[in-house]
Amino acid sequence: MTQIGSDTLKTRKTLDVNGQTFAYYSLAAAAEQFGNLDRLPFSMKVLLENMLRFEDAGDTVGAEDVKAFATFLAEGRVNREIQYRPARVLMQDFTGVPAVVDLAAMRDAVMKLGGEAESINPMVPVDLVIDHSVMVDEFGTPQAFEHNVELEYERNKERYEFLKWGSQAFRNFRVVPPGTGICHQVNLEYLGQAVWTSEDSSGATVAYPDTLVGTDSHTTMINGLGVLGWGVGGIEAEAAMLGQPVSMLIPEVVGFKLNGEVSEGITATDLVLTVVQMLREKSVVGKFVEFYGPGLSKLTLADRATIANMAPEYGATCGFFPIDAETIRYMRFTGREDWRCDLVEAYARAQGMWHDETSADPVFTDTLELDLSTVEASLAGPKRPQDRVGLTAMDREFTKELRGQFKKGDELDRRVPVAGENYDLGHGDTVIAAITSCTNTSNPDVLIAAGLVARKALEKGMDVKPWVKTSLAPGSQVVTDYLDKTGLTQDLDALGFDLVGYGCTTCIGNSGPLPAPISKAINDNDLVASSVLSGNRNFEGRVSPDVRANYLASPPLVVAFALAGTVRKDLSVDPLGEDRDGNPVYLRDIWPTNREVKDMVEGALSPDMFKARYGQVFTGDARWQGIDVTGGRVYQFNSASTYVQNPPYFTGMSMDITDPADIIGARALAVFGDSITTDHISPAGAIKQDSPAGEYLSNHQVAKADFNSYGSRRGNHEVMMRGTFANIRIKNQMVPGTEGGVTKYIPTGETMPIYDAAMRYQQDGTQLVVIGGKEYGTGSSRDWAAKGTILLGVRAVIVESYERIHRSNLVGMGVLPLQFKEGQSRETLGLTGDETYTVRGLSSLEPRQDITVDFERADGTTGTFTALCRIDTRNELEYYRNGGILHYVLRNLAA
Repeated sequence: MTQIGSDTLKTRKTLDVNGQTFAYYSLAAAAEQFGNLDRLPFSMKVLLENMLRFEDAGDTVGAEDVKAFATFLAEGRVNREIQYRPARVLMQDFTGVPAVVDLAAMRDAVMKLGGEAESINPMVPVDLVIDHSVMVDEFGTPQAFEHNVELEYERNKERYEFLKWGSQAFRNFRVVPPGTGICHQVNLEYLGQAVWTSEDSSGATVAYPDTLVGTDSHTTMINGLGVLGWGVGGIEAEAAMLGQPVSMLIPEVVGFKLNGEVSEGITATDLVLTVVQMLREKSVVGKFVEFYGPGLSKLTLADRATIANMAPEYGATCGFFPIDAETIRYMRFTGREDWRCDLVEAYARAQGMWHDETSADPVFTDTLELDLSTVEASLAGPKRPQDRVGLTAMDREFTKELRGQFKKGDELDRRVPVAGENYDLGHGDTVIAAITSCTNTSNPDVLIAAGLVARKALEKGMDVKPWVKTSLAPGSQVVTDYLDKTGLTQDLDALGFDLVGYGCTTCIGNSGPLPAPISKAINDNDLVASSVLSGNRNFEGRVSPDVRANYLASPPLVVAFALAGTVRKDLSVDPLGEDRDGNPVYLRDIWPTNREVKDMVEGALSPDMFKARYGQVFTGDARWQGIDVTGGRVYQFNSASTYVQNPPYFTGMSMDITDPADIIGARALAVFGDSITTDHISPAGAIKQDSPAGEYLSNHQVAKADFNSYGSRRGNHEVMMRGTFANIRIKNQMVPGTEGGVTKYIPTGETMPIYDAAMRYQQDGTQLVVIGGKEYGTGSSRDWAAKGTILLGVRAVIVESYERIHRSNLVGMGVLPLQFKEGQSRETLGLTGDETYTVRGLSSLEPRQDITVDFERADGTTGTFTALCRIDTRNELEYYRNGGILHYVLRNLAA
């Protein structure tokens, strides 16, 4: 049932749609009291409706919160904290497993505090899609899919048993089994409804905007459907599940005006990489971005979803598209029921949330503009999504990176033999070409285009280079249906782009091992090999430990670079290769026209495909159905399991709240530079045998072949804390000239793994801090970046600026986020990590107050600086005082 407030503002009205009556909370009724609200950004109207529906005379939401939106309209910004309650929660299995582990641990803990186990139960609908566990072990064969799925189940048996238990033990909790698709594409094609409905305590059916938070940062993809959603840490998601509001400041909203339409041969991927670059330069971290303008009507919903998906890459909380005729067309086409589609249009029109050519431009905090006709074919890399490279500049830009970043300027043309093969390898050779990720495989235009490039290449007798690992991992089973219908599956298969699985593979680091001779040639000769993937992430060390230069590109360009075998070509003028007669073949010779793509898409897709695939979406295949589940309302943790363990967060917890102790004489665990991502902090990818996590698994009789990935072991804190700050490319300035998760243990001067040093400090009774630069915590909404930090004993993080989600997650785990004041940094203060740090007054903190940090250098000299406390809201302060958000919720429920 929908929780509602007191409605003292009298905004509850009724809406009749096709003979059915819905209650709703009217923005027009609010406007009668607070002034005209028509020109609020559409995304802000969704937030405003949330305030009206949960208005409770000021207990959590009051008239002043509603009035603040009128202030935004007048000034383009307003500094006010609100309590926002999303309609539902979306998870994927990497982030979902630790969340369910925490819920299971909370059931155990609440009973020890004298409460009821059943009090720990999702209060809003939760969907968990298992999509992050399939790996590309086999590729380029018709058996690749079956082989990879078989290995997936073999490796993840314990996790899947646990998740299936959760789907039966908790109410409001559904699991979409493996092999269905990527959570964001399943959300876009099936779960998302644009307008949500539920029955309230009076028995009325209430209609309200479909809103959500998700435990994956690319939850923002659903904004393409006019659904307001964004990524949060698993910690925040658990609180939302348990009925806690998301405490947030009313965001600034940047309007992105689109004019014109894209040129011939330009894809949605080229467009989104341009948008990412522009918005990163604009600096929209922590802000909403909303798209508007005449160019909106030229974008399909799949194009919009492509742009919305990459909001984390341009740094925004979300990238929102309003509901319009294209939204309704897409919903009908993907099999949503007619009554739902009719309701969405009627509700959006009644609420002033419907967009068409007559809509006035909203009032924004700031704006920027793009003429779509200026977008050019693009890639992004070699290690950040915002570093767009025009196709015509690829050879030049890679050579510049080789000379600069990789210090290989004197060996541009060096090539080395590959043992047992009749080819050699050089810098820039493309060893991975992957059509993967939710961003692009949700878009039929670019998938069909990739298939047509493959078909035209085959017609000329071309093949991919033998050193390229090719793969196709769609985000939805519907992709297979339309590729089969067009015959393009055969063309892609013939070039090695066989189906390897339905899930997030290469983009999340599940690219699987390269063939051993290629891996050996790369590592023995320190080659800078490349990957080209249709993904949204290319951070250092993410795609493959063997590949140092990673480029994001559209699916058809992925095929093109597989044919070329290198990124050291300007494909606008250089030949991809030769045809069967030895004649040069250029990209223009095999690139499909926009009309070819459109005609094939229109003839290939139908609503029946979506209805058939999603009709039994929670059933799963025979493997899933064959998983036996034991256990009741409380999970029986197995102490021998290396996948699922009871975390120590609630050990010794009581109902009493103890104010946070001051930080006295803390040591720096690490000192980092700028753009430290959650990939750097949180364990991800393969587990090295000689790492602390690898040693732990070996000590528990796990063979190297069964290590699986860090992501798959997120339910075991022992593995995850050992992998925190252990990324192979992370650079700790306390140990200059090194890469990887090492630090200096100051008392002896020894260099050792960060985990080992943290344990030594814990034995010494020494508290820890982490020092960093700008954009700390950029990237995925990984709760383990915060969980691992607290488990290593870090009390505070002090940096120049934070990415939104990670800052919130640190607070949610009881870690104090501090920020250097403008003009100050570790460099201006001369901080090297040899100091001790003291922070006092933690028992009397206020949100965003200035706080003094004292430090003492190794030579005995002392210094001080003022930092900004980045506990931003009252709610966050309560979470911090309780030791974390889960402790806060647990005490409330137990009481």
